[in-house]
Amino acid sequence: MAYTAIFGGTFNPPHIGHYEMLSELNGIGEIGEIWITPTRIPPHKVCDFLADDSDRIEMCRRLSEDFNKARLCLEEFERPGKSYTYDTVTLLKQKYPDRDFAFVCGGDMITTFEQWHKYGEIMHMLPFFFFFWVDVEDSLFDKKIAEFREKGMRVTVLDKKISAVSSTFIRNNIDRAGGLLPEKIYDYIIAGGIYNAGK
Repeated sequence: MAYTAIFGGTFNPPHIGHYEMLSELNGIGEIGEIWITPTRIPPHKVCDFLADDSDRIEMCRRLSEDFNKARLCLEEFERPGKSYTYDTVTLLKQKYPDRDFAFVCGGDMITTFEQWHKYGEIMHMLPFFFFFWVDVEDSLFDKKIAEFREKGMRVTVLDKKISAVSSTFIRNNIDRAGGLLPEKIYDYIIAGGIYNAGK
């Protein structure tokens, strides 16, 4: 059975790094579906500005339209409290016992994964697909991957190197950040005045 890949994130906003990851995942034969799973309440981030839930959901929906394997998963909007990955994975595995889930991680998460809620349990719950981000030091990335594998995590490191994009920079410079966003996402942000676009 092909994997259902859980692609989580704040998506505040979805940017070209996310788009590149989705494009790569969409072409992997052992992945049958990609569930874009926006976080309702980020548990580990202090954000300068979090777009409205409805806007982040709509941006993710529009992002999913470009990939035949992608669909929107709103599991984290269907329960109260912070959006912990452990809880999301646990509930999805309970709701869909016939699916084989995998989790997608960008290389920017490599240094913070051990700060995740119940990370030691998460790493044994399902396999992981890791992307290398171009601003992450190669030796650090390789070291952390080796450590995770030694602890029993099932890890696949994908060849595609993902553009390093700062969501904070985009939010603070939205009127000149068009090149860092998929066109349809940029157009939506400008039209809706999100992140003070056009002001």
